[in-house]
Amino acid sequence: MYSKIESNEYLDWAFENFSGYVATDEVYDGPFCILYLVDNRTYKKLMYRVLDKSPKAEDILKLLQEFRQVLEQCKLKLLGITTDGSALYTEPVQTVFPGIRHQICEFHVKKEVNKAVLKAVAQVRRELAKTKAKLKRGRPSTKEEKAAVRQNERIQAKITALFEHRFLFVQKELSVEERETFLKITRGLPELRKLREIVEEVYRLYECCCRRAALEKLHKLRERVKRFEWLSEVLKKLESPTIDRSLFFLDDEQLPSTSNAVERGNRPLLKRCRRKMQKTVYRVRTLENIRHRMAMDMFRNLYLPLRYQTILSLHQVKAG
Repeated sequence: MYSKIESNEYLDWAFENFSGYVATDEVYDGPFCILYLVDNRTYKKLMYRVLDKSPKAEDILKLLQEFRQVLEQCKLKLLGITTDGSALYTEPVQTVFPGIRHQICEFHVKKEVNKAVLKAVAQVRRELAKTKAKLKRGRPSTKEEKAAVRQNERIQAKITALFEHRFLFVQKELSVEERETFLKITRGLPELRKLREIVEEVYRLYECCCRRAALEKLHKLRERVKRFEWLSEVLKKLESPTIDRSLFFLDDEQLPSTSNAVERGNRPLLKRCRRKMQKTVYRVRTLENIRHRMAMDMFRNLYLPLRYQTILSLHQVKAG
């Protein structure tokens, strides 16, 4: 909990240039879960909670309530919050900060849509595999059997190409060579080209001038996809309200569209967690130790400018 690192010095530093925009996320370390809030523009860690279980909405609610109390003490105001697409955050954010723009990280939304598109491509590959003719064991003897073997080889080559170049369906931009490869592997499969068009439309949503224009395009895209029954998985992702909430940043230039600030803080923590998991024989992870680890990291960030100044002075003295 935040009380474990409570310090006027740290609070003064963390909220000195508070932007009003925060990001929150959770990190798992074996049976433990770490929830924490980060300033989404200055990248400063503001609060954290360590749990010995998977988080629930009640845990998120307590964290946000504590954060609101700190903001009230510091006489600061929250302008926006960014999270991933998890449903854990929706109700707590609306309860503690009603009316605040709750931005869903656009990277997480695109990831879910791209995952659904790749599933649709895999479904087409499975359908192609079913069209292969069943042959007898041994070498083909008749003309019909030889023709069937050649046909099966062409189908398998198409399946292999679709698998090896599946990234072309979800990549944001394609070079001239990649575009030619894409047209080649989708020849005779117009439904796959529709998938690429859908992905491009999703990427263009985040380049609109305002949220209203983006929502209008999204509505047209949803109506368009409904005409294709085989795109049920993609339609589910496009119908999700998380896409609507991932477009708030278009009306607020200061609101970050991603939770990169908190994800950036996750990376060293995840690396440390993996090392700990590999050394379970030599190290014992406990709730209290993880809390102390988080507190130590936050205080290290507090004194980081002084450390840089000390190192610079030492180098200058060494250089004479």
